[in-house]
Amino acid sequence: MELSAAEKETLHEIARQSIAAGLRGEAAPPLPQLTGELQEPRGAFVTLHKKGALRGCIGYIEAIKPLAATVQEMAYAAAFKDPRFPPLTPAELKDIDIEISVLSPLQRINNVDDIQVGRHGLYIRRGRYHGLLLPQVATEHHWDRDTFLQQTCRKANLPPTAWQDPETEIYVFSADIF
Repeated sequence: MELSAAEKETLHEIARQSIAAGLRGEAAPPLPQLTGELQEPRGAFVTLHKKGALRGCIGYIEAIKPLAATVQEMAYAAAFKDPRFPPLTPAELKDIDIEISVLSPLQRINNVDDIQVGRHGLYIRRGRYHGLLLPQVATEHHWDRDTFLQQTCRKANLPPTAWQDPETEIYVFSADIF
């Protein structure tokens, strides 16, 4: 799925409005009339950066809601519900950059050689433990494949070598990041 420039701008505006409404203590405004890909169910993450540093990131791995509704909900969650950070304050808003990652469906792999660092994100699951890292995380940190696998295992609260265990499920996905 390739989003148009106008669709990407619409999603950014939906995210900004959701966060602004949350700062005012209001519900998010109604979504605009949706067309095309924005009404299709898609997984997506919204990542907030403050002066280049992570300030919040939450999303749906799988297609649960229409893309526009997912972005609206995840923008609010990234700003106010990420347990790693305090809720966003009005004074911070001017320094916040919004990044949206629209995910492809998950694809289970059996051979880690299929992982393309820079193109794929990873989702690792074993038992009740699971963790996800978006494709851009590996490139931002200049990780190789093994490091990417190890860090995703850590994100899942698993030992770094858990990816080598046959009981561990490894999934890849790509993302349209804007």
